[in-house]
Amino acid sequence: MKVSPDARPERWLASLALIIIAVISLGNVVTRYITGGSLAFTEEFSVFLLVVVTFAGASVALRRNGHIRIGLLERALPNGPRKALIVLQWLCGVTVLGLVTWFGAKLTWEEYQWQSLSPGIGLPQWWYIIWLPLLSAAMLIRQTQQTWDRLTGRLADEP
Repeated sequence: MKVSPDARPERWLASLALIIIAVISLGNVVTRYITGGSLAFTEEFSVFLLVVVTFAGASVALRRNGHIRIGLLERALPNGPRKALIVLQWLCGVTVLGLVTWFGAKLTWEEYQWQSLSPGIGLPQWWYIIWLPLLSAAMLIRQTQQTWDRLTGRLADEP
């Protein structure tokens, strides 16, 4: 029996972030309608939460084998070379995600050391940036899980 892979923590995080965006945006609209002024934090939080939704959603798509990929060459190759191509794809993905995780963590640490504040409401900038290395590391894990499932035959590339 083939089980549909899941990325539950990322799904919950993306859902929560989307709900928070909806609530603060609605609150901002109501506040603007009643008072004529706007809540200062809504744009800054919304942009930050959209980044969280994007990275968490990308992690879910990786786990579910939902990213776009041209599979013409994979389908044309015999099993051995096809598996080598899957490993090559994994190496490329892990390299990119590893670099994003590394440099994101480095940037987060630097922002923490410099005590940089966000331009809108003055919160520590690293509170926003730390999600970049965390979620790219989650994507790295999901990439590895997906590759393993593809290599072992537990995840079919074509439905």
